[in-house]
Amino acid sequence: MVYHEDESRVRVGHAAANFAVLRRMANNLLQQERTLKRSVKTKRLKAALDERYLLKVLQT
Repeated sequence: MVYHEDESRVRVGHAAANFAVLRRMANNLLQQERTLKRSVKTKRLKAALDERYLLKVLQT
């Protein structure tokens, strides 16, 4: 439960499945990013705080 899925209020239509796909994609991008030798949780926080790092993650 990395992204607090149980606390999510997404319930309408296919929204829950769509968000699950987005979460999986985000997790995969963070795992593929190798310049920062840290956990996915730490990489997620750094991407949230540092726009340059976020762009680096998205370009992988």
